[in-house]
Amino acid sequence: MESPCPQKLLPTPSPLSSIISEGVSTALPSPLPIALVITELEVGGAEQALVNLATGLNRERFSPVVYSLQGRPKKGRLVRRLEDAEIPAHFLDVRSYWQCFSAVSRLSQHFRQQQPQLVQSFLFHANVVATLAARRAKVPRMVTGIRVADPSTWRQRVERWLTPKVDRIVCVSQGVADCCAIKGRFPDDKLVVIPNGVKLSQFEKVQLADLTELGVPAGRPVILYIGRLEKQKGLDWLYREIMPRVLRELPEHDLLLVGDGPQREALESFVAKQGLESRVHFAGWQGNVPQILAASDLLVLPSLWEGMPNVVLEAMAAGKPVVSTQAEGVLELLGPGATVQSCSADDPAGFADRIIRLAQDRTLAAELGAQNQRRAATEFSLAAMISLYENLYESLLRQ
Repeated sequence: MESPCPQKLLPTPSPLSSIISEGVSTALPSPLPIALVITELEVGGAEQALVNLATGLNRERFSPVVYSLQGRPKKGRLVRRLEDAEIPAHFLDVRSYWQCFSAVSRLSQHFRQQQPQLVQSFLFHANVVATLAARRAKVPRMVTGIRVADPSTWRQRVERWLTPKVDRIVCVSQGVADCCAIKGRFPDDKLVVIPNGVKLSQFEKVQLADLTELGVPAGRPVILYIGRLEKQKGLDWLYREIMPRVLRELPEHDLLLVGDGPQREALESFVAKQGLESRVHFAGWQGNVPQILAASDLLVLPSLWEGMPNVVLEAMAAGKPVVSTQAEGVLELLGPGATVQSCSADDPAGFADRIIRLAQDRTLAAELGAQNQRRAATEFSLAAMISLYENLYESLLRQ
């Protein structure tokens, strides 16, 4: 199983520093009205990144409004964060592809009312609808966001069709930018890399979660997975080729899955057939991820493709070791620690070896966890991410 894009790192097509240098020193109105558009606001990596950006922007320089194509989510944690920050959020309640044209019309009406100077979109559907709506409403600047190295050819064609209508395409990692440039044939001069950021204070001095409430017997060391239960995440591969050996060689450890998705029923059935119900626990979505990470021994991520997985960055911020495939963004996150903590998606034996080694060697696990935490603090702070977005927006509006 291979990642959908080559792992050869190319020079970033348009470094942010060069884009900023192109700007003309022009006075801008303050605060600048901007629109942030996303497909939905259920809890997820891209959704969390958008809310982090919206709530972290300097409100003396920017006045953000958030738009979600879908309805108000049942799990409203991210929406509550926007409300607490007094950031307006609008929900278009789009439920099918057939509503695409009406969504463009309705969003363009919102833009005419708000009159944003710049629109930033996140994820494929939002990129399409927001770009067409911004063009219709004559918004001065349009920036899309590609968060994952999506192997879908038709999506790449649609995104490439949009490129003449956008000013910049923010890629969440160099791996995603390489995928866009090599496989998607996107124009280099519009690609910009702005990595995810994490707020370390959320993971410092947190209370350990009581994992017995999630079905884990007291005192059992935990191997943790966090994310959607779907094909992209490589869970079939993890369950069938890796975990049987891992659980056999680590009889004291359990596997805890935090998240939900379309594969849950099939995975639960497989676990039951293997007689592993006492060792594998399905927790569903949980709102206390920092506490669960603190109570776990290590994180695993068997993804087939990614962008820059927030869950790996969160585990690093929590001071935990990681075992991951070398999906897009992972090598950039782990840096020098990637050799011990990652391997190819076609190497199940190597993946299992790394889990077993880190579970048995607590000294090595602690050293890697501390190294990960330092790297998260120095290379991937939330403040640095927000600053890069702010500089990009102002540079585009000054041109």
